[in-house]
Amino acid sequence: MEDRREIEWQFEVPDPGRLAAWLEGASGEERDLLPLGSRKLTDLYLDTADWRFYRAGYALRLRSTGGRAEATMKSLAARGGDGLRDRREISEPLPRPDAGLLVGGSGPVGGRVQALAGRRRLAVLFRVETERTSYAVLLGGGRAGTVELDASKISADTGTPTFLRRVEVEAEPGVPARELEGFVRKLREAGGLVPAGLSKYEAGLRAAGLSPSGPPGLGPEETGPSPTLGELAFAVMRGQARRFLTHEPGARLGDDPEELHDMRVACRRLRTALLVFREALSPQAGHLREELGWIGGVLGEVRDLDVLLWRGDWRAAGARDREPLRELRRALEGRREEARRRMLRALDSTRYQRLVEELVGFLRQGPSRREPGERRPAREAAPALVIKERRRVMRLGDRLRPDSPPEDYHRLRRRVRRLRYALEFFSGLYGKEAEEYIAELKGLQDLLGEHQDAAVAAGVLRNLGREGSGVSAEAAAFVRGFEERADRLRGLFPGRYAGIKGHGWKRLRAEMRRRSRQAGG
Repeated sequence: MEDRREIEWQFEVPDPGRLAAWLEGASGEERDLLPLGSRKLTDLYLDTADWRFYRAGYALRLRSTGGRAEATMKSLAARGGDGLRDRREISEPLPRPDAGLLVGGSGPVGGRVQALAGRRRLAVLFRVETERTSYAVLLGGGRAGTVELDASKISADTGTPTFLRRVEVEAEPGVPARELEGFVRKLREAGGLVPAGLSKYEAGLRAAGLSPSGPPGLGPEETGPSPTLGELAFAVMRGQARRFLTHEPGARLGDDPEELHDMRVACRRLRTALLVFREALSPQAGHLREELGWIGGVLGEVRDLDVLLWRGDWRAAGARDREPLRELRRALEGRREEARRRMLRALDSTRYQRLVEELVGFLRQGPSRREPGERRPAREAAPALVIKERRRVMRLGDRLRPDSPPEDYHRLRRRVRRLRYALEFFSGLYGKEAEEYIAELKGLQDLLGEHQDAAVAAGVLRNLGREGSGVSAEAAAFVRGFEERADRLRGLFPGRYAGIKGHGWKRLRAEMRRRSRQAGG
């Protein structure tokens, strides 16, 4: 099993005979090539009907050669200059080339396939049969890379087969690309090679007539200069729903915590839009908001643990403190794995699929024209909606004291976030005044967010200690660090809160009133 970085150059071969002759004569000391023989490869490339692997940034390949089989996920990295590609490659041996073995697997590829595909069936996109002749590149007394001369046939259910002649130079693990650059340049000149414009995967998609798609189309995300409230609402919601669905494959995969974060943020913004614009929306909006609240909570459980694992200062303690902290971290990682399993079950559930179908249908349908607020000019409606959200912020914020419980600070954070999102929805109508006030709100939201992270971290870690054999003195000191950080952030709160009550708000309110009068004629 491997999870490694693959560095290789890929070239087209305009004159296979010229290249083969050079390679066959290059086994002497001068060119440092060692023939490794030839073999036949059969590759099947797979994905789900909704392109979950492609959307997560990977190609899934099932390879068989010489009685052996392996599954590989290879990242779709951007190509470099002169045919160079730098990609992540995750491989796992299989007893036979059977995609069914991956769906229930738990290895490095099988586990990712299970997370991404869920209940979706894996389908063969195309087949590649390759005759490969290999040579070891020996530089500085050791093996630095491999040259592979490939003659490939790409077959799909539709169309005639496509034939490729390629040469690839792959660096050995740990060998920097620069050590092979001189050899690659010499090989390219000797063989008259041309940098490959497409990878085999990309060439296969083209040969099969396939165009990977993203999330389903939801309708226009732009409005004219003077939108109605309904038009603006659907433009905003479509944009957030597209982001929500775009980041689902990455959240399922779990390799990059920011994918889950981005999916969760889009879910929050979408829920806020359904609330802020509710006077222009049909009653279905309330049901969608409730269901998004359910899946948002499931996503949030994993995200909160991600924050604690990746942002916690686990290296701050001295050498003698490391083992107690390792035990604490292992317990936390176990809790995160359980939360991820619950998240994947939720994303695979009928309830979630029904939510996505209803959401897509709702957004494609667009404004109903039957709701009383739908036809109001957005500039006319916006001030009252923004002012109402701000009043809710002020009612909570003015009551906060240094000894208020963390839950009160968290409630304020949620109100500030909702006000910020509402203003961002309308920001195109108000220019720099809105942008400046949004920046002040974001500063307060960030401070409250850091406070919440510290308070949650302390609580979770203390609970883990109680569930186990107790918290060691070293681990307890680590937990106190989060509590002390929360206290320091509370000390900064009054100054940051005062910022959202000052001149920035007055300028924005004046601008909203001016634009509202213009909209009213």
